[in-house]
Amino acid sequence: MSHSDPVHVDVAIVGGGMSGAVLALSLAALKGPSGAPLQILLLEASAPELNAHPGFDARAIALSAGTCEALARHGLWSRFAPHCAPITHIHVSDRGHCGQTRLTAAQFGLPALGQVIELSAAGIALQQGMDATANIRLCCPAQLSTIAPQEEGVTLTLASGERYQTRLLVAADGGNSFVRQHFKLPVSRHDYEQSAIIATVKTAEDPAGRAFERFTEGGPLALLPMQEGLSSLVWSVPRDEAQALMAQDDAAFLARLQQAFGWRLGRFVRTGARNLYPLVLTVADYPLAQRTVLVGNAAHLLHPIAGQGFNLGMRDLDLLTQAVAQALAAGEDIGSFEVLSAYWQRRKGDQEQTIWLTSSLAQLFSNGHAPLVAGRNLALSLMGRLPWLQAPLASRTLGFVADLCRE
Repeated sequence: MSHSDPVHVDVAIVGGGMSGAVLALSLAALKGPSGAPLQILLLEASAPELNAHPGFDARAIALSAGTCEALARHGLWSRFAPHCAPITHIHVSDRGHCGQTRLTAAQFGLPALGQVIELSAAGIALQQGMDATANIRLCCPAQLSTIAPQEEGVTLTLASGERYQTRLLVAADGGNSFVRQHFKLPVSRHDYEQSAIIATVKTAEDPAGRAFERFTEGGPLALLPMQEGLSSLVWSVPRDEAQALMAQDDAAFLARLQQAFGWRLGRFVRTGARNLYPLVLTVADYPLAQRTVLVGNAAHLLHPIAGQGFNLGMRDLDLLTQAVAQALAAGEDIGSFEVLSAYWQRRKGDQEQTIWLTSSLAQLFSNGHAPLVAGRNLALSLMGRLPWLQAPLASRTLGFVADLCRE
């Protein structure tokens, strides 16, 4: 290929983590007006060893029931299902106080409230899917050097000198998005002054489908059930305490974790490697540029409370795929301002409400002010006694707001 002649593709996706790979496979199933499948380019900077990939490390994530349904619609759930552990019960409590509530799958007529998958397993499943899809061109490792938007398309130049021209550019390159920075798209940030400690832990009692959200003085502590009787820990703590917890040996760390969580799963008997992530809300105020759209963490990086990060991103991917399919059916330009603006108008409300919810919960349940403590415990107690109060929160955390988005 001559570096002076760009290769033409229909969609270029920057970022080959969970969001980018799911979107690539979803869009690859679409066909253009001629009946030929869309040509998808996926650019990923990291080396292909999945066990070292920053998007597929030892972490696990919760997939809401709505996300699982969306993955099924795009033909991807069968790849994920063998690696997932179901969430059938969620227990929410406030440490040191009586407020608590429980959610069960049976309440909502569901087989599970969600599923938990290790990102490494998801990465392997997605890689296998892309390897089997002829119209996905994966460039990895690939360093994007320049972006040149024009009226008819966006020209991308890699550090290697390779050039591509695309009708639609999608940024799925995470919270420090190169694409977002290139277009100088403004972002709003809020530092929670917390860090999340993430690890896989083993308890004496098998979680057996039970997930826990425990609000402590320093921040929320979540345990998600995994396969083989393990749990995924996401523990938000004040940043000035995080390094001390990370420096403790396993025995001391588990003792501190036991004190914060309690004994609902018996003794904590083992922890895997611990990872630390600063928690800073980062939201693109307007996630569109010329022929370009931001999705997933490039558009909104959330606090992990209530596990909404990838689930909100999945609704981006679901609706963007639908918008592209509708544009193709109508003979429209998939990268046009009209198509992308219509997509954003349909996504805007869900994004704003989910960001508000997670940010409000994070601040409400990390505050020791007596009136707030009393109010939140009353709310938790009432939710436990009056199931109809759970409905608004449940519909969003279960991901079924996507049904409204698609109408």
